[in-house]
Amino acid sequence: MATEKGIDDRKGVEHLSDNDAQSPDHLDADRRASLLIRNAKAATDKEHKMTLMQGLRLYPKAVGWSMIISLCIAMEGFDLCLLNTFYAMPQFRRKYGEQLPDGDYQVTAPWQAGLSNGAVVGEIIGLMLNGWVSEKIGYRYTVLGCLALLTGLYALFFTAQSVEILQVAEILCGIPWGVFQTLTITYASEVCPVALRGYLTTWVNFCWGLGQVIGVGIVKAMINRRDQWAYRIPYALQWMWPLPLAIAVFLAPESPWWLVRKNRIDKAKHSLLRLTSLNRETDFDADETGASYVDCFRGADLRRTEIVCMVWAIQNLSGNSFSGYSTYFLEQAGLAPENAISFTLGQYGINMVGVFGAWALMSWGVGRRSLYLYGQCGLCTMLMIMGFLGLASDKNASSLATGSIMLVWALCYQLTVGTVCYSLVAELSTRRLQIKTVALGRIMYNIVAIICNVLTPYMLNPGEWNWGNYAGFFWGGICFLCIIYTYFRVPEPRGRSFAELDLMFERRIAARKFAKYDIDVFADEVGGHVGGTKVEGYENLDVGRGSAVA
Repeated sequence: MATEKGIDDRKGVEHLSDNDAQSPDHLDADRRASLLIRNAKAATDKEHKMTLMQGLRLYPKAVGWSMIISLCIAMEGFDLCLLNTFYAMPQFRRKYGEQLPDGDYQVTAPWQAGLSNGAVVGEIIGLMLNGWVSEKIGYRYTVLGCLALLTGLYALFFTAQSVEILQVAEILCGIPWGVFQTLTITYASEVCPVALRGYLTTWVNFCWGLGQVIGVGIVKAMINRRDQWAYRIPYALQWMWPLPLAIAVFLAPESPWWLVRKNRIDKAKHSLLRLTSLNRETDFDADETGASYVDCFRGADLRRTEIVCMVWAIQNLSGNSFSGYSTYFLEQAGLAPENAISFTLGQYGINMVGVFGAWALMSWGVGRRSLYLYGQCGLCTMLMIMGFLGLASDKNASSLATGSIMLVWALCYQLTVGTVCYSLVAELSTRRLQIKTVALGRIMYNIVAIICNVLTPYMLNPGEWNWGNYAGFFWGGICFLCIIYTYFRVPEPRGRSFAELDLMFERRIAARKFAKYDIDVFADEVGGHVGGTKVEGYENLDVGRGSAVA
């Protein structure tokens, strides 16, 4: 294996002067490529050595902008949680539902499935458009356009006089919601180094929980109203989000990686400087940080896309879609609507706290793969317990126990699967195709969600299958199959640069061996080859933040 000295010996590259390093344009293609490779190695070494606190000191602005833009997910969480919570609201059911023989009103299972899936269909369209639009016009203008679109579409919810209008609103609003689902994650992963990547990609999940807590809290405040404003006021409050978010997004810097892909190198460097601290003690060099690899690892993208898709899908398959109907489920299990909403509010509050718990676990050295795998084991166990609670004769005690177990389930989910998923999909997708890979993964999530949104209302609706707690057996069995998949297919990306992940996927390293695999992406550069793949020349080398990447 060639050493770094071997790289320097080739064609006298070790004699590059400081002037050459600062102004490489007069060098031939091989020497320019070697210079960028040398800078990339230095940047990679710095990222591996960077601690969390060093990352915060170097990238405080990147942290701030990423956290602000991720609040778009809080808006989406607020919007999406309203519908499922309204299913437990008598006023909403009386307006948009049908009367049952016992005199109660219910939104029928077909319409529950249709409304929930309407949003998902719109999200799939938005995800497909995002892979093209955000790459064409940039992240900032894509988000601004979506916020403007939502401002107009919210009027459909507020004025809807029939369930059919609600259906149209869900589909159309789903399009910008789908854009937010992945764009916020890719932005967070592109503006921060390895030391911060896991925290800021999972921050997206905190924002989701924040929006849900606000939404459910507003519904709880409205539950005692007996008129149409019980659900119209929450719908009207959707308008509180777009304007402040639009101002923040307009002021935010564009992703340096996107600017580089558009060959706007000077603007990319300017954007980098807006994202970093000017503290000289951090030893920051925009040119060094910008060096990257050519796309050297073709042929491994299929495996990565498969894993990203399954990691997204497992969120729903592990019982998340079941918990999404928690208010309605708990009401059918015997709790009063007020108490059912209180349990749901506690569940979404746990969602937020669980993100910080996941951060603590990651900072203590627990890997993403371990959290994802063992988390599913805990979720599977609790789903089976919920199923067995359906056998209890005391339905009042059983409903309270079920609500308590769902709170514990929510904590376990957010400590593991719910939060770590966002980090995994951002880290396991190849940098060159990240926007499209993450979008495809979220599309798979939504396809699975469509299936779940068809099954779950039938499982819980008293006018249909009326499974109640027994639905826990079904989702527990599905979760067990997900555990098997995760064990054999999901690798550990913690602490790896994108270049290292590229090379390990190229070498087809087994998922179980990723964590301990020893690799040096710069050690195999011989005769114009990096990591065993030929470097065509300087004109094919991208410049971006962080380590050398495909």
